[in-house]
Amino acid sequence: MSLKGLLSASTADITSQLSDLSAEEKTQLREVMRVIEESTKEKSPKRTAVVERKTYETEIRAEVDLDGDGSVINISTGIGFLDHMFHALAKHGRFNLQLTCKGDLYIDDHHSAEDCALALGEAFDKALGERKGINRYGSAHAPLDEALSLAVVDISSRPYATISLGLKREKIGHLSCEMITHVLQSFATSSRITLHVNTLCGDNDHHRAESAFKALALALRQAITVDYSRKNQVPSTKGVLA
Repeated sequence: MSLKGLLSASTADITSQLSDLSAEEKTQLREVMRVIEESTKEKSPKRTAVVERKTYETEIRAEVDLDGDGSVINISTGIGFLDHMFHALAKHGRFNLQLTCKGDLYIDDHHSAEDCALALGEAFDKALGERKGINRYGSAHAPLDEALSLAVVDISSRPYATISLGLKREKIGHLSCEMITHVLQSFATSSRITLHVNTLCGDNDHHRAESAFKALALALRQAITVDYSRKNQVPSTKGVLA
């Protein structure tokens, strides 16, 4: 049956033809269908960005690929627990991330942690571009053993953050607990999103913080995923998210 004949064939005719195919022919057909799908798919703009931030306090380079698969992650901030949190964010958010920072850690962790969050948020914002076709909203729970967190995201272009983690320790590793909240707030500010993160329960502060970042990762992936049924539409009654 020719391709033109296939287009005019009934479902019953096609089903009958498929049942007569050998395993090798079915494999060949799947490859043909893949080629057709690739040839007809409109190429979407790449959602990638690089941000370099240099001050007297820090020197940072952040590179994100929002359509990656989380398999390319290289993070070196000089603060081990912050590396761990950003790694969890990228891995579970399924985007590629490369982030390096040289900071004045001889003072404390504040400048490095804050500026890394600002650079990452700016790169995230730039990579999103016009925000066409995205779901815009995302929410997710994420557990880590006894800890459970909820994150809710609106890619609104209106920066706002409410963060409640309930951490009790002074530090986790070399990252002060007050900076964990500030990192999330700084990321929301520079990525221009509305963000609510609440840790609902948990006894271990490491678990509470990590569950919060994992919940954020899942909510972000949901929010930035493109709905191809409306891929050219901006999800706002204003017609823009800028």
